[in-house]
Amino acid sequence: MMISKQLYTLQVKTKQNFEENLSHLRELIINCEEDSIILAPEVCLTNFCYQRMEEASEFAKVATETLLHLSSSKTIVLTMIEKYKGSYFNNLKVFHKGELLHKQSKNKLFPLGNEHLHFEAGEFSEISPFSIDGLRCGAINCFELRFIEIWQRLKGCDLLFVPAQWGKERKDHFQTLTKALAITTQSFVLASDGANDAIAKGSAIITPFGYVNMDDDKEIISFRANFGDVAKVRKFIDIGL
Repeated sequence: MMISKQLYTLQVKTKQNFEENLSHLRELIINCEEDSIILAPEVCLTNFCYQRMEEASEFAKVATETLLHLSSSKTIVLTMIEKYKGSYFNNLKVFHKGELLHKQSKNKLFPLGNEHLHFEAGEFSEISPFSIDGLRCGAINCFELRFIEIWQRLKGCDLLFVPAQWGKERKDHFQTLTKALAITTQSFVLASDGANDAIAKGSAIITPFGYVNMDDDKEIISFRANFGDVAKVRKFIDIGL
């Protein structure tokens, strides 16, 4: 597969002002190359604002319109809080060529963070591969990274997205699991974690061979991925993918 793509993973702090967060995200996206793929941290526009869920879900409508426009020549992946039939969902959305290409709701809610008290769990079946410019892609939302059945569901993907707000105390878990995901699935992994004080950072772009491109001091981490490397690894270290 002779596809080369500029990949970006973002590592940003989320403020209480939703509009400021969107404005900052917009500036970062504008600074990314045309035809690139960009991943932002989980709920980076609002954080887990349990006292402002209605406001966050309304703001998601504004953010969606902005991201549809920004994605005219780029692919943007992130999650946002949205309301459907009276329940709130943590929705992962893929914006590509000015359209919503893929959406899945978080299926595994983090009990330590009381997510199950505020969100409805999405259907497991929504976690499924999708295509970006000929690349087979999949997405795993934060806590879902701990569940091997989700890894198995996305077997054979070329690129996996992992947006997160992963706690600092468990940073080693995040780094270990994202690297293991790349090596086990022999795919590129784009992991994006938040940068607030209680959050681990550790955003990274990891190759199918397990090379980790990471810098906790940066808001934007980039890497030019040659997706022919996926086929090479799978040919020479054949595990049946």
